[in-house]
Amino acid sequence: MRENTKKIYAIFWQHSRPYFSLTFVLAFSVIIANLGSVIEPLFYKQFFDTLFSANPHDPGVITALTSIIFSIFILQLITWFFRRISSFIDNHFQPRVMSDISNTCFLYLQKHSYRFFTNQFVGSLVRKVNRLVDAFEGVEERIVTEILPITVRIGAIIVVLFTRNETLAFLLLGWMAIYLVVNYFFTLYKLKYDVQAAAVNSEVTGQLADTITNNVNIKVFTGFNREFRQFRDLTDKQFRIWRFSLNLNEVMSMMQALMMISIQFVIFYFAVRFWQKGLLTIGDFALIQIYLLQIFDKLWNFGRIVRRMYKYIADAEEMVNILHTPHEVHDKPMAGTLAIHNGGIEFRDVDFTYTQTRTILKNFNLRIAPGQRVGLVGPSGAGKSTVATLALRFFDVSAGGIYVDGQNTADVTQESLRRAISYVPQDPILFHRTLMENIRYGKFDASDEEVMEAARLAHCDEFIAHLSQKYHTYVGERGIKLSGGERQRVAIARAILKNAPILVLDEATSSLDSHAESIIQDALENLMRGKTTLVIAHRLSTIMKMDRIIVMNEGRIVEEGQHEELIQKPEGLYKKLWDIQVGKFKSYTGVI
Repeated sequence: MRENTKKIYAIFWQHSRPYFSLTFVLAFSVIIANLGSVIEPLFYKQFFDTLFSANPHDPGVITALTSIIFSIFILQLITWFFRRISSFIDNHFQPRVMSDISNTCFLYLQKHSYRFFTNQFVGSLVRKVNRLVDAFEGVEERIVTEILPITVRIGAIIVVLFTRNETLAFLLLGWMAIYLVVNYFFTLYKLKYDVQAAAVNSEVTGQLADTITNNVNIKVFTGFNREFRQFRDLTDKQFRIWRFSLNLNEVMSMMQALMMISIQFVIFYFAVRFWQKGLLTIGDFALIQIYLLQIFDKLWNFGRIVRRMYKYIADAEEMVNILHTPHEVHDKPMAGTLAIHNGGIEFRDVDFTYTQTRTILKNFNLRIAPGQRVGLVGPSGAGKSTVATLALRFFDVSAGGIYVDGQNTADVTQESLRRAISYVPQDPILFHRTLMENIRYGKFDASDEEVMEAARLAHCDEFIAHLSQKYHTYVGERGIKLSGGERQRVAIARAILKNAPILVLDEATSSLDSHAESIIQDALENLMRGKTTLVIAHRLSTIMKMDRIIVMNEGRIVEEGQHEELIQKPEGLYKKLWDIQVGKFKSYTGVI
């Protein structure tokens, strides 16, 4: 935990450092304002001493008291001025750094690999980012408004008390040392429960997000009671940790109150005896009481501040761990830009292991000539989609290499590689934005006319025409307002608009019925013309006209050729897959 705490503060400092001049002025203003609060009681001491010892009918006394009051007024104006300066500076500094931290999280998260996001809950990731940002807000606010003022005030008070009475100063200093040590170790003890609470909170958030995403499944499979029991068990666990943590806070508050009552008694017990010896004045009693109240006020909150600080650290820990998790797929330091000449793709002796126990591809070799249209078929789990994701470099290969126009994709930037590839996945996910914005994602600077033409070629205009807001219709989170087929048409339109030299279609027509598929075939023909194309399909009618068909099974290529050639092989896997799909239903164990 201590190492993580250093990492968290390092991130906070890294984002604060560009605004060092602001932080300096901010700290200076806070220090001056709080020194004013320590100096002010000295004038009240002088005021009460003068008031107690002087003759009220003496004109000089009135002048002296008025002068003291005027000095207090000037000091309060100075204090007010620096407090306002610190507030205005902090109003700029704090949200500026919070925005920078959010940007850092966005940049680092988005560069994590495909595998990373398949192992994370979306809701939990969002919560972790927000916690880190909120943690900076909390830590910065505690430092500026509480820790720095406490340090300044207590330090100045001790100095002043040493000038008045060393014994009282030592008593107060010793008591504060004991008080702070007790608070510190109690906070360390409580910290582990704060970490547990943060982890359970993330678990609750993730469970809630997961059930909301799968609301239809819960309804269809009548899983409401089961899901509620699981969620209730989590919230009960969260409740027990929260309750225990709050009870610990209450125990510490009891101890603090008892220690404060005790030191006030001890200080005034000795102060009375020093007054009896003429070592203290009435004004000193007023000074001591004001200082004690200031110290109690600050130290009473100090225990809570430290506990809150550690809670903020606990809240920030999960996101900071993500920020310190190396990206699985990253560009080499001197990675070049992919230069597309013809768009040929070659897999050379590629091995890919998804986990230590699951090998997907072994010594896989495939060459796709520039402009060639290749279909990839095979039973589920054969490794077809893996070939597509490796071509896009969503994963790094375990061995071997993938080459585009002779350039190893591991040696070029991911952005330049993906800029050269149009990709239509099996289950397209859309932004919660308008149809116009979603299609334009294929080419950010495309005109409205270009977007509409791409939509027409993908036959999106047929369903868009029936929408009340037409192209300005919002599609909902993940595109939920559209049917699966409509989402796929939008994805195809996006690929048409991008017009990249390499095209990868991963079950791009799987959500289309036969009629819709036949309608969109001409759009796909136009899309594939002149492009190096890799089409992954279960529906063999989609790839009948491919220049070449690759048949995969268990991560290996077992057949290749054109459709007419492959269906002539009576014992071939393609033939058996074709017979099943056209309705001959010849028995073949293990195909599906």
